[in-house]
Amino acid sequence: MNMGILDGKVVLVTGAARGQGAAEAKVATEEGATVIVTDVLDEEGQATAKEIGGTYHRLDVSSGAAWRDVAAEVMTAHGRIDGLVNNAGIFKIDGALDHDEDTFRQVIDVNQFGVMHGIKTVSPIMVEQGSGSIVNISSIAGFRGMGALAYSTSKWAVRGMTKVAAKELAPLGVRINSVHPGLIDTDMLGQLGVPIDQMSEAIPMGRPADSMEVAHPVIFLLSDGASYITGTELVVDGGMII
Repeated sequence: MNMGILDGKVVLVTGAARGQGAAEAKVATEEGATVIVTDVLDEEGQATAKEIGGTYHRLDVSSGAAWRDVAAEVMTAHGRIDGLVNNAGIFKIDGALDHDEDTFRQVIDVNQFGVMHGIKTVSPIMVEQGSGSIVNISSIAGFRGMGALAYSTSKWAVRGMTKVAAKELAPLGVRINSVHPGLIDTDMLGQLGVPIDQMSEAIPMGRPADSMEVAHPVIFLLSDGASYITGTELVVDGGMII
């Protein structure tokens, strides 16, 4: 029987009902982890959990109380959390001159505060264990001004939070890294309203990523194979921002 790189580990993935999060949950399961699927899309989340043999918990990542409840339930069931993928995120098109404050706050609540709550809730559990890995999903929009004000702001923030938390938690046995995907062929890509062929012209590899091409690097960072990697920024973009 082949050993997986996450054998024996308990991994929680946010925004895992579909798309990128579902791919991460699937690969983590294939690599031997016990996976907790979380989302606010209950029907799809339950279906994903059933498909991979995991469990589903409803989690509004913008709520600290919801995070605490889910973490407590996972600890009761499994006694540990070895990996966390802060994947949940939303995308809205806005600009410096035409953004709406309510929409801006909504994006920040999910993309930025969601990651903050995840780190704040789960890292103490990992510190108590003496081990753990957190992967925060940012974006290439966290490196450049990519046109969507709230989204780009949130992804720059994720990059910064990762650096600060990684430095603080490294001596305590907890690793934190950020992953920065480019264009991924998921439902979110369709929100841009630009034909895929046209978008592909900006990518040296000539195409968007399949969600699995992002999931595998994420799962590597959760694994013991990445035991000396923390605070890094892994860009998965087909060369888009070279």
